[in-house]
Amino acid sequence: MVSTQSSNLITPFQTKLGSALTKNQISVLQINLGKRCNLACSHCHVEASPKRTEELSPEICEQLIKLIYNFPQIKIVDLTGGAPEMNYGFKPVVEAARNTGKQVIVRSNLTIYFEKGFEDIPEYCAKHQTRIVASLPCYLQDNVDKMRGAGVYDASIRAIQILNQLGYGKSSDLILDLVYNPPLPKSENFSLTPDQGKLEQDYKMFLQEHFDIQFNSLLTITNLPIGRTKLSLQRNQLYAPYLKFLDNNFNPNTIEGLMCRNELSVDYLGNVYDCDFNQMENLPAKLPSGEALTVAKFLEAGSLDLIEQVQTAPFCYGCTAGCGSSCGGALTINN
Repeated sequence: MVSTQSSNLITPFQTKLGSALTKNQISVLQINLGKRCNLACSHCHVEASPKRTEELSPEICEQLIKLIYNFPQIKIVDLTGGAPEMNYGFKPVVEAARNTGKQVIVRSNLTIYFEKGFEDIPEYCAKHQTRIVASLPCYLQDNVDKMRGAGVYDASIRAIQILNQLGYGKSSDLILDLVYNPPLPKSENFSLTPDQGKLEQDYKMFLQEHFDIQFNSLLTITNLPIGRTKLSLQRNQLYAPYLKFLDNNFNPNTIEGLMCRNELSVDYLGNVYDCDFNQMENLPAKLPSGEALTVAKFLEAGSLDLIEQVQTAPFCYGCTAGCGSSCGGALTINN
């Protein structure tokens, strides 16, 4: 819940829009396979870690596979976690999606490739031509290790080199994108994410020169005030000021491209949300009647387009500030 202080400071998101945020036809199915992860990153909005055990069940996995087969309008199946590769259902869902001609996105922390039992993941992803969207919050070692843990930068570089050897970042069928996350704020000197195009060139120049690494695109993602980011902001008494900063930098040009408008986000229990961020804040997608939705209800209805309005909250300003932010990076070129 938003504190009383922050509620007094910021404009309700729907008021800023002037109307409800409407849902478009669904084309993206994003699945959070579970909270198991080999890392515990300081900015993780999922609050995943090696200690978490929540993951997809066989029953929900079967429902999701049925959903993938039954609805050709799904063009992208986007797998996240935790480390999606660690959680139950990863390979069956990948194969169902590829068997039906859908693009599969795997949101990887890269270091999972060096964990026992997961060494085959790079080759598996290449075989099934999955698009890999990999976290590398900076091209400099110190910044990455501070955010994600000691040794993560070196492991990530080795993992990208393995992917390059398999053709990722080089072949048109093997897409490798990297993700930039800004450092968590420690004072009220907030800033928006850097220009995505310029930062991409900086990443490419540095990684090519120092490690002979190639990748396709850089995606800049704002730290939304949820999960561990929210906890960090609250510890530093920055939660309300950060929300107000995002509110002040609202960009109406981002609205058309918001990911929540054409996707369903599913948790490991089969509950459905408008986006991954709503999922982490337990803000379920709803029918016009107010009833919360599950995968089973979509299967029963025989339609994916049951939602009329996206559920919004103050943290939605994180996706609409500046150039915008989504699972696909910036939403506009200029503010």
